[in-house]
Amino acid sequence: MSKTIVGVDIGADTLRAVEISGAASSRPTLVRFGEIRLPQGSVSRGEVLEPQTVADVLKTLWSQAGFKSKQVVLGMGNQRVLARDLTVAKASKARIKESLPFQVQDMLPVPVADALLDFYPVSEGVGEHGPVINGLLIAAVKDAVLGNVRASKLAGLTTIGVDLIPFAVTRLLVDRGQAPETVALIDIGASTTSVVLVSSGVPQFVRIIPSGGDDVTKDLAARLEIPTELAEGAKRTLGLVSTSTVQEDRVASSVIFETVNELLGSLRNTVSYYANTRPQETVSRIVLTGGGARLLGLPEALAEVTRLPVVEADPFDSIAFGRSVAQDELRRNASSYTVALGLALGSAA
Repeated sequence: MSKTIVGVDIGADTLRAVEISGAASSRPTLVRFGEIRLPQGSVSRGEVLEPQTVADVLKTLWSQAGFKSKQVVLGMGNQRVLARDLTVAKASKARIKESLPFQVQDMLPVPVADALLDFYPVSEGVGEHGPVINGLLIAAVKDAVLGNVRASKLAGLTTIGVDLIPFAVTRLLVDRGQAPETVALIDIGASTTSVVLVSSGVPQFVRIIPSGGDDVTKDLAARLEIPTELAEGAKRTLGLVSTSTVQEDRVASSVIFETVNELLGSLRNTVSYYANTRPQETVSRIVLTGGGARLLGLPEALAEVTRLPVVEADPFDSIAFGRSVAQDELRRNASSYTVALGLALGSAA
């Protein structure tokens, strides 16, 4: 395996990548990073629709950022991926994976033959017929995954793994060695928001919500009949804290509040559902990350609706930097690189 690995985050309209050395060490080193815009229509909610177009963009990014490794880890985490609670008879991981197609058809929205299946063990117990393993079924629509892998191959890269994005983010931000507690890790991306409930560092529950920061931009552009660029600027300037008395700003603020409140309601309901179905656990706090989480006032609003403390994550807390890395630039966009960084670290998992 290459000494360095690149985590590639294929977003709604931007491709980001991070190259890591020593992924298995206690303090991996970030040696290179970069991002590049994707042509409109080439990707939809993280799913590659035009592999050759995305491959050309990957080649350009490799050249611009100076990435040395051609071994990459890709992520999946949109509405074409699901995670469900599943309890199976105790067996080896290989045996469990072999048995999944015969156990989970009723849980899937597509035929088993059209899905890629995996099982993430969480805990062990004793069932009616003997020892069992409780865990999460991970299922992805095969075509959605293979399209991303195909783009990587066309770019001359080797995909050594495809990771569930919520797991990658959890691996980066939640320490398994921390004091026992249950936290809600919320990653708000451009078009998708993931919620992972983590107990003592182990993911227990995953929900993927098909909504993110771009929904605010699109609603502003449509309702105000303005270009997307202006809508994005208004979103970033006004956020949820604007006190402007200008009529146009007040209208824009009302649109932002309306759209964000829908997402906040979904997040509150998700955390409440977990707490209600596991009364023996208490969710202590929310760890917030993702480019969409940078909206002004959003952490405070999330804390208000969930009645939980909200902590904004630092993805570089346990990461060292190579000498040539522009740390100031990287830290200004820290939350945007969380997924790519988590994916790169996943190569050692």
